[in-house]
Amino acid sequence: MLSRSYPSLETFLKGGAPKGPVAMVFVEDAVEVDTTLRHHLGCGFRTVLALMPDDFALAEDVATKVERIAFDTTRPEAVFEAVNRMIAAAPGVWLYYCYNAEYLFFPFCETRSVGEMLAFHAEERREAMLAYVVDLYAPDLAACPGAVSLEAAHLDRSGYYALSRKDPATGRARERQLDFFGGLRWRFEEHIPKASRKIDRIALFRARPGLRLLTDHTFDDQEMNTYACPWHHNLTAAICSFRTAKALKRNPGSTYDIPTFRWHNSTPFEWHSRQLLDLGLMEPGQWF
Repeated sequence: MLSRSYPSLETFLKGGAPKGPVAMVFVEDAVEVDTTLRHHLGCGFRTVLALMPDDFALAEDVATKVERIAFDTTRPEAVFEAVNRMIAAAPGVWLYYCYNAEYLFFPFCETRSVGEMLAFHAEERREAMLAYVVDLYAPDLAACPGAVSLEAAHLDRSGYYALSRKDPATGRARERQLDFFGGLRWRFEEHIPKASRKIDRIALFRARPGLRLLTDHTFDDQEMNTYACPWHHNLTAAICSFRTAKALKRNPGSTYDIPTFRWHNSTPFEWHSRQLLDLGLMEPGQWF
């Protein structure tokens, strides 16, 4: 079976709205592209889009299962524009977006599909789901100078915190909204732009006409940015990501200041939702 590829997102969308839930994977470099796509195929997304440069290769088993779309992630705000284009073209469809070397985990994902989770979430009258971007990193940067190792991946088991999110117009705290911090972006914040230090991302949401994703990974509808409904806790997810580690080691301004990402609160990543639940990095809500 030949790879399904398109010269642009517009060309892909001429065929109509894709079947959901849809995963949009934005490929910034050649690191762990195939494993990222395989992981999200395994999560149960009905459509997986690989938005990536033409000169990047895909493994044959991946290429025959995803929709490859030529895309340049280096253009400022290109990712947000693409997500908003998909929102406009696919009303009612559940969407998810991430970057390569990022891996979605949700409660009980080893035995349940993302579609099952979103069906339950929708029954609770929720249209969006908060995800925490949990930094992964290689513990030995001499052996893995790019900071990426699936086999030896580590994460921080503590050091996460939240601050109330203020309405810039009134200065008051927004109801059921928090800004979350932690991981490498917290420990090495002197190398991270202030606007990029948060680890919360509304990564799963149902598209509807007029909805827009903003460049801080929130939406213009404030209810979509809440972590729970007013009456009880809701499901949350985690995106386990090497993206920050890659950037810190690739950036000449930070790479020589960081001999290791390992510290006393580092722990091996077990690639299992139970660990993330035990660490409080996602919430099962009422889903048992």
